[in-house]
Amino acid sequence: MPSAGEELVEVVDDDGSVSRIVTRREMRAANLRHRAVFVVVRAGGRVVVHQRAGWKDVWPSRWAVSFGGVLGVGESWVDAARRELAEEAGIEVRDDELVPLGRGRYEDDSVRVVGEVFSVTSAGPFRFTDDEVVAVDWVDETALADWCRTRTVVPDDVAIVVPMLASPPP
Repeated sequence: MPSAGEELVEVVDDDGSVSRIVTRREMRAANLRHRAVFVVVRAGGRVVVHQRAGWKDVWPSRWAVSFGGVLGVGESWVDAARRELAEEAGIEVRDDELVPLGRGRYEDDSVRVVGEVFSVTSAGPFRFTDDEVVAVDWVDETALADWCRTRTVVPDDVAIVVPMLASPPP
């Protein structure tokens, strides 16, 4: 299995169509637009939030309101969502348990992403075995925007995910 920096990822255009394939290291170094998935875990009107590990290649130690990450070459949005939930939160879900919330884009000096957002209902139990998560909590959905203003939260979650949670489902 290749190291994280040698994993292959798809570089995409504004609409998410693949233009070429590069290593994750190349994608990060040149800040190339890529596909990523975001999965919000909900239960009882609350959302699971978590603090990222300090070793993460982008936005270390920041809080996140979704689990997710970069898609592999040829990986479907749903497969990536299921994989990321299993890797980061220890949750196994069926395809039909993932509720699509929409697609968004985010770009800054660190990241350029086209992302698909899903939600899933689960009260756990959660297992954080890959060391990507260092702290976890639950936040009432109605207080999520205020919670984000009082923490250092990954900006793509703030730009893409949080507004989708405030909107009625599609």
